[in-house]
Amino acid sequence: MRGFRNFLMRGDVIVVAVGLVVALAFSSLITAFTTDIISPIVAAAGGKTGNGLGFYVSDHNTKTFVNIGNFISAIIFFIIFIAVVYFVIVVPYKHVQARRGQTVFGDPAPVKTCPACLSSDLPAAASKCKYCGTDQPATA
Repeated sequence: MRGFRNFLMRGDVIVVAVGLVVALAFSSLITAFTTDIISPIVAAAGGKTGNGLGFYVSDHNTKTFVNIGNFISAIIFFIIFIAVVYFVIVVPYKHVQARRGQTVFGDPAPVKTCPACLSSDLPAAASKCKYCGTDQPATA
């Protein structure tokens, strides 16, 4: 149990947990926005049928209605949600970690390809391939 407690009390796990709670709160807010504001606007573009933007697959049965308007609303929801998560959670987290001297969400480390076995995930400074063991040419 001590190891589990130590895992839970690590700083990054707490940050992720708080981030998820904030994301869930924003999720309900954005759901209300897309349901109550965006969906009626998109449905109005569908005409006077009252079903929204879409089409029937067969016989004007409501179960066979392909609702493109709801799909557009879901895409808008996703874009807004990801933007909120990025600007409210990721950007401040990057700033705090930069103050601590740690780089998070940075560019990946440069890699090179082994000429012998063609593995493409070798660190650029590697002198031997970790898969086939061949000597690697020096990089400039």
